Amino acid sequence: MLARIDEIKEILNTLRVILSLLFGAAVLLTGTTINRLESNKLDIWTWIDIIGIFSLLMALFVVFRKISKKTKEIKDI
Repeated sequence: MLARIDEIKEILNTLRVILSLLFGAAVLLTGTTINRLESNKLDIWTWIDIIGIFSLLMALFVVFRKISKKTKEIKDI
C-alpha cells in the first residue's frame, strides 16, 4: 500500500512539473501574441500563436483534471 502511495505521489509531482511548464509556455505565447497584435502584425504566425494558446489551455485543463483524479485516488487509499 505504501509503495502505491509513493507511486501516485511521484506521478503527481511529474504532473505538477508539466503543469508549470505548460503554464509558462502559455504565458510566454500570450505575451508574444499580444506584442504582435499591438504592432499590427496580423499574419500567419499570429494565428498560429492563437491556436497554440488554445491548445495549451486545453492541455492545461487535461493535466489539471489528471492531478485532481490522482489526488482523489490518494484520498481513497
